[in-house]
Amino acid sequence: MARRRGRNVHGVLTLDKPSGVTSNDALQRVKRLYGAARAGHTGSLDKLATGLLPLCLGEATKLSSYLLEADKSYVVEAHFGVVTTTGDADGEILPRPDASAPLPDLAALERVLPSFRGTIEQVPPMYSALKYQGRRLHELAREGIEVKREPRQVRIDHLESLELKGDKFRFRMDCSKGTYVRTLVADLGEKLGCGASVSSLRRVRSGPFLEEHMVELAHLEELVRTAPGPYPLDPLLLPPDRVLENYPELVLDEDLVYYITQGQPVQVPRAPAEGLLRLYEGDRRFLGVGEILGDGRVAPRRLLRLPRPGTEVDVPGATGG
Repeated sequence: MARRRGRNVHGVLTLDKPSGVTSNDALQRVKRLYGAARAGHTGSLDKLATGLLPLCLGEATKLSSYLLEADKSYVVEAHFGVVTTTGDADGEILPRPDASAPLPDLAALERVLPSFRGTIEQVPPMYSALKYQGRRLHELAREGIEVKREPRQVRIDHLESLELKGDKFRFRMDCSKGTYVRTLVADLGEKLGCGASVSSLRRVRSGPFLEEHMVELAHLEELVRTAPGPYPLDPLLLPPDRVLENYPELVLDEDLVYYITQGQPVQVPRAPAEGLLRLYEGDRRFLGVGEILGDGRVAPRRLLRLPRPGTEVDVPGATGG
């Protein structure tokens, strides 16, 4: 009998990703620390960036796409007068479009910031993970190849000045999925005439998860070294249904659970009229995501196989994948 690689552990870790570490590297480190059989992140942060990187373990990985679709919030520092190949401090410095353009003051910023609020169009940067003819744009960019990119609509719900100190401008933004902060900063610098790039970026919200939920990677590593017990990190995991806490919930009786888990839509009294919702068994065990059909029935959309409390048994000596 083949030995299982990793253990079945389910939940969401709201990691505070450190700067200089890629999102995938952070994921792999956490996966090893937990000895988890499965893990995935919910939308990468640039290597330079810090902050909230929700990581899904086990059955929670089935919900990753819902966080990819979620709104995000960032605290950003823009460096005026500095333009780079990548749009941030990791890139090579390029000549300024107009070296004689003055650096903006707060009055100039307040005149242009309203044009970046609401629904706006962005051209995705070449240094991004978007694909063109099967290849990532950042791979092409590193080969000196630039391709035409079509503008996309994104939504900036909130854009607030925090501090302007010399050539550095700090601000907070709440935005829709698919928003490129580096592009927003570059467009801001272009509109002001001085050019700009991102000097620091910190994500402080991803869907329902907030900055105060974050756990540092160094804290995880310290707990593994010093805490008693076989699984000292498990209490830091949030339950998978927290991903969907902004969706309405619906508790099903035993008969309805049977049909839902067989993939069949069911009629549920007092169900919401439309949209997605969280499904629970009568004992409050989370089942997954359902959706209201046009005829009012509830259909399963993404079901999880979570163990009942106290029923899961780990394989002694199993190693992380």
